[in-house]
Amino acid sequence: MAMEFGVSGIISFGVAGGLAPGLAAGDWIVAATVRTGQQRFPTDLQWTRNLLDRLPGAMHADILGTDTLVSDPLTKKSLYAQTGAAVDMESHIVARIAAAHRMPFVVCRAIIDSADTPLPSLALVALRDDGTTDVAAVLRSVLKQPAQLPALVRIARAASVARTALRRGCVILGPAMGFPHFPNSLADTRYTPRMAQKCCRDSIRATTQRNGVRP
Repeated sequence: MAMEFGVSGIISFGVAGGLAPGLAAGDWIVAATVRTGQQRFPTDLQWTRNLLDRLPGAMHADILGTDTLVSDPLTKKSLYAQTGAAVDMESHIVARIAAAHRMPFVVCRAIIDSADTPLPSLALVALRDDGTTDVAAVLRSVLKQPAQLPALVRIARAASVARTALRRGCVILGPAMGFPHFPNSLADTRYTPRMAQKCCRDSIRATTQRNGVRP
């Protein structure tokens, strides 16, 4: 549907799990390449450079796209040795769509869980398909495994940090999201706080719906 309206490029913007040691909640990663299975999808060079210029301190590295949640630190360590510095569940889909339509794409992600942070099993059941919290499922999971509650609190705090980073990123990048081929008038536009909050909320809902974590 979007292609019918003259889409010029696609950005995969949201949260990711850290694989590289040292990446903490709220840190930015801008992808050089998206890896998935045996496929490699290089991101647009100029657009990626714009993102890196506007987000000081962002890591420029490969990102792994996967269809399953990566929750165990040992698995994260193994994946880091073989693939990229972070992992998410959307960027490989974006990359394939962009490749199919021969259009530029980039990936800009804020870390939500570090490489040494295990995700509680509750994270797998906390969301409905529409991104809202399944309170009944949360209560059932906590009653069955109350020991996971501290881990849930930790990931909730990390998600809050990531959400703040995304909101700031929306303000810094503006409506053009760093895209290099928009007219200057749009490229120089800045989000109002309300617009940035909506950008952040929509991005988190889209990514956490697949990642299984409620910020």
